[in-house]
Amino acid sequence: MSAQSEGNYAEALQNYYEAMRLEIDPYDQSYILYNIGLIHTSNGEHTKALEYYFRALE
Repeated sequence: MSAQSEGNYAEALQNYYEAMRLEIDPYDQSYILYNIGLIHTSNGEHTKALEYYFRALE
């Protein structure tokens, strides 16, 4: 999460993707997916961000 707060979005995405691979709790997975969506929003990738927001809601 510190990579995201420091603006290092590429590193943060790598960390979140790894976390998704390891996490089994659905609530925690939705939080990770939401944060991935936030990063894509910050990068101006709104369509991709929406995909992750919708996955988080599932």
